[in-house]
Amino acid sequence: MNSRTQPDVNGTRHRVVIIGSGFGGLTAARQLAKADVDVTVIARTTHHLFQPLLYQVATGVISEGQIAPPLRVILREQDNVRVVLGDVESIDIDGHTVTSRLLERVTTTAYDSLIVAAGADQSYFGNDRFAEFAPGLKTIDDALELRGRILGAFEQAELSTDPAERERLLTFVVIGAGATGVEMAGQIAEMATRTLRGAFRNIDSADARVILLDAAPTVLPPYGGKLSTRATDRLARNGVDIQLGAMVVDMDYHGLVVTDADGTRRRIESQCKVWSAGVAASPLGRQLAEQSGVDLDRAGRVKVGADLTLPGHPEVFVVGDMMAVDGVPGMAQGAIQGAKYAASAIKDGLKGTSPAARKPFSYWDKGSMATIARFSAVAKIPVPGTSRHIELAGFLAWIGWLVLHLVYLVGFRNRFTTVVDWFFAFTSRSRTQLAVTEQQVFARNAIEELEERTRLDDAA
Repeated sequence: MNSRTQPDVNGTRHRVVIIGSGFGGLTAARQLAKADVDVTVIARTTHHLFQPLLYQVATGVISEGQIAPPLRVILREQDNVRVVLGDVESIDIDGHTVTSRLLERVTTTAYDSLIVAAGADQSYFGNDRFAEFAPGLKTIDDALELRGRILGAFEQAELSTDPAERERLLTFVVIGAGATGVEMAGQIAEMATRTLRGAFRNIDSADARVILLDAAPTVLPPYGGKLSTRATDRLARNGVDIQLGAMVVDMDYHGLVVTDADGTRRRIESQCKVWSAGVAASPLGRQLAEQSGVDLDRAGRVKVGADLTLPGHPEVFVVGDMMAVDGVPGMAQGAIQGAKYAASAIKDGLKGTSPAARKPFSYWDKGSMATIARFSAVAKIPVPGTSRHIELAGFLAWIGWLVLHLVYLVGFRNRFTTVVDWFFAFTSRSRTQLAVTEQQVFARNAIEELEERTRLDDAA
């Protein structure tokens, strides 16, 4: 095993360690570009991920490279930053160190200020075994695996001569009617009825059944009222079977069992299932809680102070999906604004500003958007200074969604190629990213089996 402690670059400058390469981590690093600090970004992947567009990778609209540019390339012009690849195993807030691992190489990095932006993982609400049968949509691996499962289901149905098996293969179930679930269900339906129609000889891809399940009573609950109704109507017109008040209680390779609001228990036969029903903050939050005494919410998010720090540790900031702040949703804007605040507080500290003099973090709600289908989206935008919201549904909301997501993509080339792919995907039946491999579909199980075998060998 290789182990080493990373020294300060010059032994004198303030050391800032950032955990995570998502919106929070990347924003914090960029905000410190001209500060008199040495920045170390510790990331578990080599890329920055634009997570809101993962569902388009999973359904072949765009490529993974367009939403996952290399982190080192993004930051290569920033002389005061370096990237350490590894999965953070522990944070010692009293010793001011972070320990990460890459394969058998263990690295310990010292800090003066720490920004924890490790994000969130998929939550199966205690039923982690469901992950084998219904992947979530949090990583590039998830998206590529789902793309393989979706297209593989059509290919298997083409070869089947058993009507019951065909029906099971052509039934796609999306669990969770939040933004990701709605967007995923809508795109699977459009893939079946537009992109793949006529491509098979023994099946009609348009016969595919797309089911959107949720235990909640409405689609897109945070939007509420008219927008939820509009989204429901649009999905139904696209052929999505919406089943609300339905809780998943069991699952296997061939289907799932749900309990309806009236207590009825029933089974849905489906090979391809997608989980988008919940999130859980990084387990690093529990480490911070154990060491500092800070409370966690039900999703494992850290209940930080008004300045986004841990009690008694003004040098440790928690931002993004890991922070629990009233009125701040787990969205990109929350991570970006939190990261800007933390970076600004660190720069103010270098000028002599006391942590006690920090102004409380204030979140600016810029609204939320979700696509429903081609040329259709919903948007809820707050009116500054009031409790009112502007609600949009349909084509104008869809245009706004396109523009907003282009703005947040990193790099001109990624924006340009995404526009091109969107143009062909939305104005024709073409989707260019439909290549899949067997490894993408079965790699998850192979890795889990290898890890289990390694654990047994170590125990022996």
